[in-house]
Amino acid sequence: MWEIVREWDRELFVFLNSLGSERFDWLWLQITKQTSWIPLFILLFYIIHKKIGTKQSIYLLFFVALLIAFTDQVANLFKNNFVRLRPCNNPEIVTMRRVLVRNSFSFFSGHAANTMAVAVFLYTLLKRYFTHFWLLFLWPLIFAYSRIYLGLHYPSDILFGYFVGGLNGYLFFRFHQLAQRKYFPV
Repeated sequence: MWEIVREWDRELFVFLNSLGSERFDWLWLQITKQTSWIPLFILLFYIIHKKIGTKQSIYLLFFVALLIAFTDQVANLFKNNFVRLRPCNNPEIVTMRRVLVRNSFSFFSGHAANTMAVAVFLYTLLKRYFTHFWLLFLWPLIFAYSRIYLGLHYPSDILFGYFVGGLNGYLFFRFHQLAQRKYFPV
């Protein structure tokens, strides 16, 4: 059974990765850099700050930093224990993929987990303030696809990263609510 899932995962990776084109490689290399998203982060912080104020915004940033640190460490724990080769390093599919970046282990995607964790956390916390805040989920989708495009992750790495990130984002939302009631009662 597991071999069937792994084969499906490899085939889906090869298909999605082969959709790439040298013409757009520069774009996906930019998208996968966290620093490329700084304008989005600044815009988000500005919009959120205008809605909830300075004190709450700083409190929110503190929780986001904790969430990212926690989720990143969980991803590293999994990667170092599962030791799954990234597609770019996998000799079984060496002739079937495009590789733009080489890196360490694959399972699961820390990028997918972190972006989904932050998106879920912010969305569950702030959706009542913004009509179209669900658009925030485009960020983890685009960011995670860049990891497949560059040959760094299998689709299952992304999906499991989304699961872990979503779970962590929701747990930190609940933790934030408890802390909010205790330290900033309304």
